[in-house]
Amino acid sequence: MAEAESRNTHKLYEKDKIGEVQIADDVVAIIAGLAATEVEGVDSMAGNITNELVAKLGMKNLSKGVKVELTLDEHVSVDLSLNIKYGYSIPTVSEKVQEKVQTAIENMTGLTVLDVNIRIAGVAMEENK
Repeated sequence: MAEAESRNTHKLYEKDKIGEVQIADDVVAIIAGLAATEVEGVDSMAGNITNELVAKLGMKNLSKGVKVELTLDEHVSVDLSLNIKYGYSIPTVSEKVQEKVQTAIENMTGLTVLDVNIRIAGVAMEENK
């Protein structure tokens, strides 16, 4: 329980309910990362060197390449770093990612997404088989 308390969390209060709901920043980041990678044209999430080393060691980090900022009034801003597949339109894929991430976060958490900022970190070339 101490580990959960050390993470940044956001409390959602609902009147006439029996308790409170807390959502960790990491949970919102995972939702955003999974939603982004479901869009056609996105190859993978891009992360920093630490995240790359963690991935090579076999530990899965689903929030790699995602930065989430939660405000006290139930609003969230998301920054994503993506590797896009070669041959896809960056503006088209980026728009689809923004829409999918916003919808996923709002439907699953009830938070309001203020913005989804995308940074294209690289282009993945397809390997010929």
